[in-house]
Amino acid sequence: MQNQTLMQYFEWYLPHDGQHWTRLADDAEHLANLGISHVWMPPAFKATNEKDVGYGVYDLFDLGEFHQKGTVRTKYGFKEDYLQAIQALKAQGIQPMADVVLNHKAAADHMEAFQVIEVDPEDRTVQLSEPFTINGWTHFTFDGRQKTYNDFEWHWYHFTGTDYDAKRRKSGIYLIQGDNKGWANEELVDNENGNYDYLMYADLDFKHPEVIQNIYDWADWFMETTGVSGFRLDAVKHIDSFFMGNFIRDMKEKYGEDFYVFGEFWNSDEKANNDYLENIDYRFDLVDVKLHHNLFDASKSRADYDLRTIFDQTLAKNHPESAVTFVDNHDTGRYTNDDGNAPVYGYVEAANAFILSMPGTPCVFFPHWQKHKKAIKQLILARHIAGINNQSQILFSQAKDEGYVLNVQGSHGKLLLLLGKKVNYPTTDYNFAFKGEGFELYLSKGLDFSELMNINDAAYSFTLPGGLKANKDERCAFFEAPSSWGVPSKISCWNWDKTANYTKGTWPGSDCKLVRLLPNGCRVFKWTMGNNDRKAVSGDNEGIIFSYNNGTKTVQTKDMPFVNGGYYTIEGLQSVVPDVVTSVRNLIADGAETDVRLHGWYTLQGQKLNQKPVQNGVYIHDGKKVLVK
Repeated sequence: MQNQTLMQYFEWYLPHDGQHWTRLADDAEHLANLGISHVWMPPAFKATNEKDVGYGVYDLFDLGEFHQKGTVRTKYGFKEDYLQAIQALKAQGIQPMADVVLNHKAAADHMEAFQVIEVDPEDRTVQLSEPFTINGWTHFTFDGRQKTYNDFEWHWYHFTGTDYDAKRRKSGIYLIQGDNKGWANEELVDNENGNYDYLMYADLDFKHPEVIQNIYDWADWFMETTGVSGFRLDAVKHIDSFFMGNFIRDMKEKYGEDFYVFGEFWNSDEKANNDYLENIDYRFDLVDVKLHHNLFDASKSRADYDLRTIFDQTLAKNHPESAVTFVDNHDTGRYTNDDGNAPVYGYVEAANAFILSMPGTPCVFFPHWQKHKKAIKQLILARHIAGINNQSQILFSQAKDEGYVLNVQGSHGKLLLLLGKKVNYPTTDYNFAFKGEGFELYLSKGLDFSELMNINDAAYSFTLPGGLKANKDERCAFFEAPSSWGVPSKISCWNWDKTANYTKGTWPGSDCKLVRLLPNGCRVFKWTMGNNDRKAVSGDNEGIIFSYNNGTKTVQTKDMPFVNGGYYTIEGLQSVVPDVVTSVRNLIADGAETDVRLHGWYTLQGQKLNQKPVQNGVYIHDGKKVLVK
């Protein structure tokens, strides 16, 4: 597969409004114009509840069609919406990829009694008990589906382990006993925790012939029903690699070699990745976890990080033809810890420039594209102009001065990427193409890149509604309620900082005022914080949520960073109302001291930045105007 660019079109904290498939269908043309070849969609299967991101999978044969687990739709919508999104992508020449969760099943319908041995969670090869009987949630009857499409019922003997004994009301890891039972062969799963066959819920036993047959039956039905063009395989390090390799071999034999598959083998160990690829006979690609960890370490350590090591032990270096490179994904994007699984901080554009310039198959993360649309579109186009693919040759890759140099030979020409604030490297044979936050990109002479200079991402442009104003010293935000919320009579705002909540102290916060009715039927609300509402001086991580109650449940946005005068949609901050007068502007106007200490960097519109800006312009830093060149 060459000249391919993937997008993970979701994140963990998407609103659970059932509209995601519709949004994807509406975005199909935009994604095609962006240069996306494959879209990785979130799990479409019925899960534990309607808010489940999809990895607590319950029924693979329910795509949002049957009333099960308290809902018909999934978090993302109904079956018909899912199928329409797939067709919309295919109509634009994009290959839709299903996120397939085969490792486990969750939220069983009935309990069963069976024998187990409790094992050590830190080493599943160590037994903590003799065999004993538990009551476990392992009987799946799918009563809401009533055997439509498939009449198979799951029992305890179809699983290797489970995590809860209802008899004793005790959680643990329980190895199920019986004929031909036990964890998968240690050579066929990851060796973390001794044997990492078990991950969560009821763990499928891929040694059982009925399990294997049901998976194949499901695959036939799923492909006939949906017509997807590929799979993203969840948690493959926990699944028997012999089964998985054979399963994907059979899928490709039936649906063609263009049926693209990659797996989540979440292990940064170089040897483990090499061994796994060999075990599956290179039948599908793997995400480059080590590269993500290196990017994370570089973003965290900054000047202290040795950039010469950024390729060390990565799939992009060892097996670029099998490497799916990424900056962040749904899992890393939801963490805030510093264990290497957290998101890449700062220089997100530079990190995306890195993966989009190197060999491998890059996967753009949905929130990154939302926040850096123009830069990512330029990077994808530059990749295509130079002809960079998963078999391209790296000509030069090394730390240089205060940054990093990456020089890659594509099928059409060369691409030169300079990362960092100061890099001296000869550019005589290249033409400057463009720059972004923390990088400059050059293309070899002779390549026509005029299209790069005229990128107009109008399809994604946002036009701020007129007539929105804020008074001097007013602390406020505007919110455009989505059409999926209907016609809410009252919108509430919840606002906080790291010290305290200061919108009345009780959920859902303070009421907003209806200020505009838009031509598309949507309503714009304004929240203003009262003079006596604030309970603390704002610190870092100040946030905002908008919500309403439809009579049966509360619907809300995700947590979003608060910006004074910010105009928000369900996706997040879109713009800043230009007429808002912030404390920053007050400081500029009179030059007087203020009680509010403006630590960090701000735009002239009062928007706080996460770091020192890299783009030229005038900014506010510690209460003073600063010219950044």
